[in-house]
Amino acid sequence: MDAAEFRKYLKRKGKKDHVIDDLIKRCELFQQFLKRSKDDLDSADKVDLLDYVERLKDMKTDLNNHLRAIALCYRFKSNPELSSLANNLRSQRISSVKKSFRLRDFREISKKNLAQLEKEGIATADQMLERGKTPESRRELSRKTGIPSEKVLEYVKLSDLSRIEGVKTVRARLYFDAGVNTLDKMSSWDPVKLRSMLVAYIERTGFKGIAPLPKELRNTVDVAKRLKRIVKYDE
Repeated sequence: MDAAEFRKYLKRKGKKDHVIDDLIKRCELFQQFLKRSKDDLDSADKVDLLDYVERLKDMKTDLNNHLRAIALCYRFKSNPELSSLANNLRSQRISSVKKSFRLRDFREISKKNLAQLEKEGIATADQMLERGKTPESRRELSRKTGIPSEKVLEYVKLSDLSRIEGVKTVRARLYFDAGVNTLDKMSSWDPVKLRSMLVAYIERTGFKGIAPLPKELRNTVDVAKRLKRIVKYDE
């Protein structure tokens, strides 16, 4: 790849220097992958790109940004077939992610921690659960991201609670802060007593939100009892 010319092309597109550096690096990684069987980017085909995507999935890396870089690279190289394929794959992934609840929509998650998680390909509650469902995986995620282990556990618990319909932005934070932070704890509550506890908690702490009504709480507790346990919390 002619990195100098590609850089000029990206400059004309209005990309900033640090963005350009990242895009070029990702394209060079694809080129290194191709050298196992191909000479350079120009000789790649759809199968090569699809194989590369599968490899990146296994590595649990930030696949969307890789696909963005590859799409721009092949637009620069006047290869609409591979550029379109990379763009379509990226769009499909973005669309899929949007259907899952985003971590950034939980209350009180720092932007710095969100950025670190997104670098690891974790942007949704589903992805958080997949990568943090065991004590071992949470310790590894903490090590890789620099996020304190207690915060990683917090985000896993919020994500686990969000599997209950209606328990998302405000409700997940309310239950977590009030100590009802796992499905097992939720299942142990009588709905009437749970409402009384939450009303008292909100009055005592000034939490910005209202306690769920009895009908909602009955459904929440019932769903919590029925949901499959997918997270191991015992350390």
